[in-house]
Amino acid sequence: MATGSETPSEASAKRIVISVDAMGSDRGPVAVVAGLARCCASLADADFILHGDEVQLRPLLEKHPCLAGRVSLRHAPRVVTMEDKPSQVMRHGEGTSMWSTIECVKQGEATVAVSCGNTGALMAISMIRLRKLPGVNRPAIACLWPSANPVGFNVMLDVGADIKADADDLVQYAAMGASYARNGLGIARPRVGLLNVGTEEHKGRAELKQAHEHMPGSAEAGAYDYVGFVEGGDLPSSRVDVIVTDGFTGNIALKTGEGTAKLISKLLGDALRSNLLSKLGALLAMGSLRGLQRRIDPRRVNGGVFLGLNGTVIKSHGSADETGVAAAIALAHRLSGVGFVDRLAARVASAGRTGQDAASGEAEAKANE
Repeated sequence: MATGSETPSEASAKRIVISVDAMGSDRGPVAVVAGLARCCASLADADFILHGDEVQLRPLLEKHPCLAGRVSLRHAPRVVTMEDKPSQVMRHGEGTSMWSTIECVKQGEATVAVSCGNTGALMAISMIRLRKLPGVNRPAIACLWPSANPVGFNVMLDVGADIKADADDLVQYAAMGASYARNGLGIARPRVGLLNVGTEEHKGRAELKQAHEHMPGSAEAGAYDYVGFVEGGDLPSSRVDVIVTDGFTGNIALKTGEGTAKLISKLLGDALRSNLLSKLGALLAMGSLRGLQRRIDPRRVNGGVFLGLNGTVIKSHGSADETGVAAAIALAHRLSGVGFVDRLAARVASAGRTGQDAASGEAEAKANE
């Protein structure tokens, strides 16, 4: 409701609207609706448009009174499955909950979209409906990686939008990743590293060496510091804030890290339950152990961001439970609240200029950020 001298439209404009695909989760719409309810109270300035089968969704919404008046239901009779090929979805995707979710961003009804569905299909629909930002060759997916940095995370991209990337793509990823770190994590001048098999300059594929040569020249326009090549061991380190790589390498690293975190959690739990003395020690250290578990919990950093599109899209894990879904929605809210797409567009435009134009573009990008 409007207050003071505000008109109803002005009051409404201040609210963040998040478009959510209810049907893409491996756990079904129950997990998505529960995730919405879990974060609803903390996102007091947000409303939601929920897409999917109305017959299934309406009873689920009624179980969560906190969502009353906050969620608009959009019926979508069809679902994109994990087996559907992106090319098929591009041609026949209308009528699916995923297509409807992205369409809301396209039409300006929502500022950001969230889906747990098929990654390839989601990127294909996003590319068709939202289009790439001017100057962007290949969009990328960025994820948050738990790290020793003060903010607790590093940014890594690409983690699966495209399995290949040439030198120009990698340089562009650096600018986009730095913008994400700046706006999503509050790092004023991010440190960017290029993932390689070693830190020596003579190592790596040709495109990595070319990107390494071009990166320092792009760093000033992108408002970041280039630290050079980094290795796999630097992913969680405090040496860097943004790690740049191709989608093939990034996706393998991401899945390896998640699997390792789950294994450590299981092994630690088994060890602490192995005998009476271990159980007593675990009881005494319960607070610290819960803090560690939370720090390495992959659900807490659930949500890959599609960078380089005319709209913000968050890809949640298909297997995410309500905690993971809530984390993805919270990330969507945070990026939408800072006008991330406009800032990213200004930064990409600035990084693509040279000479006098670069100085002018840098000033423009700083004004936006």
